[in-house]
Amino acid sequence: MKVVFFGTPTFAAEFLKGLIDNTDFEVVGVVTQPDEPVGRKKILTAPPVKELALARDLPVLQPTKLKDETFQAQIKEFGADIGVVVAYGRILPESLMKLLLHGFINVHPSLLPKYRGPSPIIAAIAGGDDQTAVTIMKLVQGMDAGPILAQKKIAVDPVETPDSLTSKVVELGVPLLLQTLKAYVAGDIEPREQDHTQATFCKLLTRQDGVIDWSESAENIERKVRAFYPWPGTSTKDFKIFKARASDNKLDPGAEQIDNDRLFIGTSTTALEILELQPAGGKRMSTADYLRGRHV
Repeated sequence: MKVVFFGTPTFAAEFLKGLIDNTDFEVVGVVTQPDEPVGRKKILTAPPVKELALARDLPVLQPTKLKDETFQAQIKEFGADIGVVVAYGRILPESLMKLLLHGFINVHPSLLPKYRGPSPIIAAIAGGDDQTAVTIMKLVQGMDAGPILAQKKIAVDPVETPDSLTSKVVELGVPLLLQTLKAYVAGDIEPREQDHTQATFCKLLTRQDGVIDWSESAENIERKVRAFYPWPGTSTKDFKIFKARASDNKLDPGAEQIDNDRLFIGTSTTALEILELQPAGGKRMSTADYLRGRHV
């Protein structure tokens, strides 16, 4: 089966690797986002998907306009049977989706129709969900609204982070994608329409989303500390927080309490104990080290 792959970050590269390494598939082309300047020196850097594709001698396209006739002609020339989209980062126009015999399918790391949008893994952790899923769906116009071809649930642990949950999604999702591609093209899968009345959406996060509101509960804030690492992070006016836990102490929201080498900050429920932090202009450290240097 000939496949053209659309994807950009490391997460997507894991799925591309699974396709490349399986002899049932031939990846005939790869489409990814343009190179971007990274870091303080703004060094132009290729996306992880591009790096993998070039290492495997695959043709790579990095279009700025998906409706461009030249680009769409190049997609047709690949001669792919089907397209696979994993965290590409842009919405494909209908004219592009019509180019391939079997259309496009998409991998989405949520229990669709819950958490359509760009940050479903973060949303599941921040929302306190005890389960999520990896979903394979047919790509249609509309944000993650296509009929479901396959879906496998994943447990969300109480100490889950985006890194750990992403690893679970990849471990289950890569073989699920390969199985689903074969079965779908063979006509052995009946797409299942989503219940659009139950759809919820997550958004692209900004730095402001990580500013802590101490009027929230300790449990909500602790989940955000885990969910928002490394981006956008969680912060107060004095420091970034990397690790925290709910305590039994009671304090007014935003009030601080220092007990030996322990720091507690009040929320709308119980106080949150701060375990690891980074003061402005400083480095990441334990709270105990921070308090010893603060001379309070």
